[in-house]
Amino acid sequence: MNIHGSVALVTGAHGGIGRAFVAELLKRGAAKVYITARDPASLSALLESGDHRLVPLTLDVTDPAQVAAAAVAASDVTLLINNAGYAAFEGAISAPDLTYARQEMEVNYFGPLAMTRAFAPVLAASGGGAILNMLSMVSLVSLPVAATYSASKAAFLSVTRSIRAELTAQGTPVVGILAVQTETEMGAKLPEPRLTPEEVVSDALDAVQAGANEEIAAGALSRNAYNAFTADPKALQAKMSTRLPQAVRPAK
Repeated sequence: MNIHGSVALVTGAHGGIGRAFVAELLKRGAAKVYITARDPASLSALLESGDHRLVPLTLDVTDPAQVAAAAVAASDVTLLINNAGYAAFEGAISAPDLTYARQEMEVNYFGPLAMTRAFAPVLAASGGGAILNMLSMVSLVSLPVAATYSASKAAFLSVTRSIRAELTAQGTPVVGILAVQTETEMGAKLPEPRLTPEEVVSDALDAVQAGANEEIAAGALSRNAYNAFTADPKALQAKMSTRLPQAVRPAK
């Protein structure tokens, strides 16, 4: 689809990758960009530009009422970008309890699934549009230092592929973005080198523009990691499995 003239909605627009998506969408000529966040005050920096194409919406993707309201308020959307994410960086066993794991599944799996279900009819009405899902390389390999985050992203990858198949009939391509650690507040907890948000976003929107309907590795570092995975997935998993939580606490 053509980004120029599109109407996009970006979840988690206040974060590093979210802000980069907004900037690049405007640069590429999007007609309107709905910028969303749980706390509307966090969008103030984006709105300082005064660009009339930016429309703020309060949206917690884990709140069914807010998701439904967003689909009504943004009924002209042609590009849905499921970007909001949460990582606790806890081990599966060393975490104090299951609170973090449940929150990661709510934000990283159930949230974008709910958004896609709510906006699928909106996209169909627009002629198909497109969906872009921010995945992660840990969708493919498990990272014990962020074990339950990895699990939530693997679940998101699986449902992304199912959504793609289901929405083929209405002409909605679904692009999944695989990315390694990025220079964001979340990515800062992972080792260097890191991608810039702009690298990830540029490749992601290029894929949408080109009509991709698959997973793509965004950024050179991600492509290197993806190539290593496809060449020898067991070897890459073994390497990632050495990155363990620093301290093991008794499970509750």
